[in-house]
Amino acid sequence: MLLTLDLGNTNLTVGVFSGDEIAVRARISTRRDRTSDEWGLMIAQQIERRGVTAADLEGAILASVVPPATNAVREGCVGFLGVDPLLIDSAYDHGVPIAYAHPEELGADRIVNAAGALARFLPPLVIVDFGTATTFDAIDREGRYLGGAIAPGINVSTEALFQRAALLHRVRLKPPERAIGRTTEESLQSGIVLGFAGQVDALVRRMQQELGGAKVIATGGLAELIAPHTETVHEIDQDITLRGLQALYARRGVHR
Repeated sequence: MLLTLDLGNTNLTVGVFSGDEIAVRARISTRRDRTSDEWGLMIAQQIERRGVTAADLEGAILASVVPPATNAVREGCVGFLGVDPLLIDSAYDHGVPIAYAHPEELGADRIVNAAGALARFLPPLVIVDFGTATTFDAIDREGRYLGGAIAPGINVSTEALFQRAALLHRVRLKPPERAIGRTTEESLQSGIVLGFAGQVDALVRRMQQELGGAKVIATGGLAELIAPHTETVHEIDQDITLRGLQALYARRGVHR
């Protein structure tokens, strides 16, 4: 079995593959001050609750955009699970041609998403990842990663709004019944859900024009909330990052 780890600013997403099937999916909130023992114990507990033990693991792979926590996660995996994760960065031989001006600036998550998308879909592609930031990644018809866009994430933006606007209170994010909210809560839900959906459509349409058309894949924690209200997203795939990690690990030629 293969342990896949995607360390983001909000969550560590954990996946365990049995062959090509995902046997475990779990999320652990990211805290940069956690020790290696804390990370190792929490990862072990999450997979054991779902019937997987350290003895089942044949390897591990980690993509991280949180450098202060990267080593602690790796050391925790070694200490508690007996596997040292392969670390993915811009220097890794990921097999995706990069046309980005400065590849070393690319976040590991964007490279992994590109690998995961290309493992499932034919290019050209646009990947929209609703994470701490909302990222847009473009892959051309030849399968080259071109670049994309980075926008403030939904939770980051809404939290800033609630902190700065004294008369606005936090609301449960859910799809609005109408664009014209009749209450403050409805108005916020409309502005957040439909507003971010509109942002996605505006950016994606411009990218599609530059690419000459593209299939659009949405992923990330809030994809299920926002993507259905867009006009441009064709498919939601919450496993694209985990499958990208699996595909990158397979390039080592040791994954069974």
